[in-house]
Order: sequence, then C-alpha cells, then structure tokens
Amino acid sequence: MSVQRTLKHLFAALLLLAVAAIPIGAMSANNREQLRIGYQKYWTLIILKARGTLEQRLGPLGVDVTWTEFVSGPQMLAGLNDGSVDFVTVGDTPPIFAQAAGTKFVYVGNEPAAPTGEAILVPKNSPIKSVAELKGKRIALNKGSNVEYLLVKALEEAGVKYTEVEPVFLPPSKARAAFERGSVDAWAIWDPFLAAAETQIGARVLVDGKGIVSNYQFYLAARAYAERRPDVVRIVLEELGKIDDWGKKHPKEMAAFLAPSFRLDVPTVERVALGYGYGVVPITPGVIAEQQRIADTFTELKLIPKKLEVKEVAWAQPH
Repeated sequence: MSVQRTLKHLFAALLLLAVAAIPIGAMSANNREQLRIGYQKYWTLIILKARGTLEQRLGPLGVDVTWTEFVSGPQMLAGLNDGSVDFVTVGDTPPIFAQAAGTKFVYVGNEPAAPTGEAILVPKNSPIKSVAELKGKRIALNKGSNVEYLLVKALEEAGVKYTEVEPVFLPPSKARAAFERGSVDAWAIWDPFLAAAETQIGARVLVDGKGIVSNYQFYLAARAYAERRPDVVRIVLEELGKIDDWGKKHPKEMAAFLAPSFRLDVPTVERVALGYGYGVVPITPGVIAEQQRIADTFTELKLIPKKLEVKEVAWAQPH
C-alpha cells in the first residue's frame, strides 16, 4: 500500500472518530443545547423563524435555536445525514432517497396533501399539449425531490416509461434558466417556483399533482435527537401547528408576509397560500403506506438499490 493511500485511510479513520465524538445536539459556547433547524424558502418554518415563538418556548429549557437555509429537500437531508441539522421539512420523495442512503432520521409529522402545489410546466408557446407528448423530451427537475415522483406517475398514466424521457437534473434556479433558454422542453417544479414561473414568464401547467400524487410536506428529525429530546420535537410541532392555524384563517396576511422572501407579488403568493395543506398531524399508517408506494416505485425503477420498509423510520414517540 502506498504512503498516499495509507494517509488517505488514516485521515478517513480520524474523520470518523471525530464525527463519532460530536455530541447529539450541538452545544453553544455557553453550554446551552442547540436545536439546529434546516429550512427552505417555503411556508411555515419561515414564519416560525421570523416570529421567534419557538425560541421563547425552548429558551427556558436551556435550548437555543439555530437556522440554516437550504435550496431544496435533498440538500437539506444531506445536512441531516452529516449531522449539521436536527430537524427539517421536505416533500415526499427526498426521505425515500435518504432512507435508501442510510440517513438516520424519523418522520415526526406532516401537513395534509397539497397536490396542486407541484406541476410539470411547458413554455407558453410550446406545442406540447399532453404528458404523452413528453416522450423523448428533455425535462428539468431537481434530482430526488418530490417532483421526481410526480413525473414518474404522470408519465405512467400517459403510457410513457420514465426511461423514455431525458431527465435533466438541475436545482430550481438553474432549471428555470434552462427552461427560459429553451434548452429543456418541460420543467417539473413546486411552489413558489411554480407560481413564479406562471406569473412572470407565462409558463403553462401541463399537469399538476391532482389525482396523481398527494404531495405531503413532511417534518423529519434526526433519529438520535428525536429519541433524546422528544419534548423539544413536540414543542416544534405544536408551534408549527399554531402557524398553520393562523395561516389557514389569514391567507392574505400570510401571503403579504411571505411575498418578500419569495420575491413575488402578494396576489401570486396568496394563490399559493389558498392551495396549501394546513394542519400539522402525527404520521399515520395511511401516510406511511403512501410513502411505501413511492419507495416501491423507485425500487422497481432501480432509482434506489433495495426495497425499503418505510414504517421503520416512523417516529414511535413516547407518551
């Protein structure tokens, strides 16, 4: 074995030891525990962060909250996997890929279904009028995101195999640029990027998730953190539930609050708000069964290497 290879293996071993030595739930300089939340520019976590009510509830328990913004669900789950965050919110597909990759997490709650919150778009002047016409076309999407399952199921209903289209894996900002340039034929995307494309560049919805997918929004926690601090996880869900209750009753106010973050006008965000699924609920067997169907679909397509048992990562919270 060469010296270079020996050093490489030694570095890897030292890195593993260092990671193993990191305590579950980081500590701040003043020895207060840190709850590290990963979020993206999407809905309730943004409002919870801005209001500061979570910090008010957790402060007396000796827990501070730190927030890290991510561009999308897969990147957030990478943060959960590498131990940089303890709690995240994602769509339905990223957890499947994360479980397949061995990420140690549990589903701790979800928002109700919001099938119109994601769609496959085509340019306003595109000749494509049906999903069946996507055969052989280039479709932009964020790899491992909720819209990948939408694309798979929409194609399936139209009699087109996933292998008969050309996925172009790009994050939302780059996907929109490719879409506007015409270097892709369609774009599978979620709100608020979906609403922005419709209102700003006249993109046309070829099909949304209604009648095809549920599009749940999930809350996930690192398994070790949820097992050690179930009280903190419950408080986070309670505070998110309060935001949901307010948002459902005040969509105009919610839209006005979120519009600057989304860089969209208030009427566009209000339209998104009216289609959002409100009400944080515990994970149920029915929701887990739907996640299992996604996992089985991706196993059949060989997008993940082995069959998963989704129920194994459902949170069995203590009473």
